[in-house]
Amino acid sequence: MRVRSVILNRIFAALLPLFLTCAAAAAQDSAKLDGLFERLKTADAAEAGRIETEIQIEWSKSGSPAEDLLLQRGKDAMDLGDYPAAIEHFTAIIDQDPDFAEAWNARASAYYLAGEFGPAVADIARVLTLNPRHFGALSGLAMILEETGRPERALEAYRAAIAINPNLAGAADAIKRLEAEAAGQEL
Repeated sequence: MRVRSVILNRIFAALLPLFLTCAAAAAQDSAKLDGLFERLKTADAAEAGRIETEIQIEWSKSGSPAEDLLLQRGKDAMDLGDYPAAIEHFTAIIDQDPDFAEAWNARASAYYLAGEFGPAVADIARVLTLNPRHFGALSGLAMILEETGRPERALEAYRAAIAINPNLAGAADAIKRLEAEAAGQEL
């Protein structure tokens, strides 16, 4: 029993720096994202596009080469229109790492493109639970709500997305369109 305890202590001591490095990297990534979101609030359209790309790159970092590969394979399958294969790849990531919000978001997009709105909305809910600042998920939710005949709720989701990312492509136009429709005007 004593030998086992000594071995476990040595393993723990060997792995402790790794855990501390990972925790520090996670905190650093969080600080980086916080800074990017602050810049996003006041950025012009051109700068906002670059910041948005940086945010999406940060969100796509799983920390696992296997998950990164599956994420890329899923995106490639979506690009080819093979939504069932994309869903399988993203589901495999979620099975391995249920806290990786971007896998949920990618699967929500694949479900949406496959015309499966129910599962897409369920995945978006999970994304927003894990990452409440995910303006892409909010925008996707707004599109689904609009397509399913819930313009008031879509308007709320677009407003929430644009509060996070004021230059979000298409959101301002969608808000104007939905507000006009709510007021009884056609554009």
